[in-house]
Amino acid sequence: MEARPDWHRVDFISDLHLQTSEPDTASAFLDYLAAGDFDALFILGDLFEVWIGDDVLLADPTHPDHHFLHTVVSALRRASAHASLFFMHGNRDFLVGQAFAQASGMTLLPDPCVLQRGVHRWLLSHGDAWCLEDRDYLRFRDTVRQPDWQARFLAQPLPQRDAIARELRMQSQQHQQTILDRGRPFADVDATLALEWLTRTRCSQLIHGHTHRPGRHVLAEGYARIVLSDWDANAHPPRLETLSLLADDQLVRLPIQP
Repeated sequence: MEARPDWHRVDFISDLHLQTSEPDTASAFLDYLAAGDFDALFILGDLFEVWIGDDVLLADPTHPDHHFLHTVVSALRRASAHASLFFMHGNRDFLVGQAFAQASGMTLLPDPCVLQRGVHRWLLSHGDAWCLEDRDYLRFRDTVRQPDWQARFLAQPLPQRDAIARELRMQSQQHQQTILDRGRPFADVDATLALEWLTRTRCSQLIHGHTHRPGRHVLAEGYARIVLSDWDANAHPPRLETLSLLADDQLVRLPIQP
């Protein structure tokens, strides 16, 4: 996609994992949206800790979880009045659909996609599909991204979907703890695959999230992988930042004040 000429600041964020049990992180995000210091915002996955279907927006708004989601969607809608908003699916909120996009004023993006401004091109991805060493997760991902699986899941009542999502999250946490107990590192984006995608798409830099390990990695001369930070207002120090593309085509990390 082509960046608009009036986009002087373009922000990239991911892995906020918004949920009612983390109100400080949610508040920081709402304040960030209200400040509106960006002309375009790209959310590269895992905005929410879990998303069990767009019809949750039609559920009882007095329920704490549903009220929380309505609050976030309303804030996004207000931000869309002065900025262009884009959303890419993550591994937690892959069921976000067009109803959510319409309600929040966002445009859904394929994963991966290319952002071009002038002669510069950036490759954008959530990053989960390129963590090739995480074979268990990739098998799970392949299953839940199938239209038949999603249709069966979305046909179930909301309470049952919520229970399934909680069980899947618990299994994920147990899997991560097993990796830690064995002293193994978490899977990272495969450098060879990332470089292949960069050369194929004629991009010099990949921007992605998912791994919660912000940094910049040189893949080859002229090619780099830039990892977004996750958000956690209660970390010490807080992890709240954007990766911002400024008018001079420089990428800088900007802290968000909690």
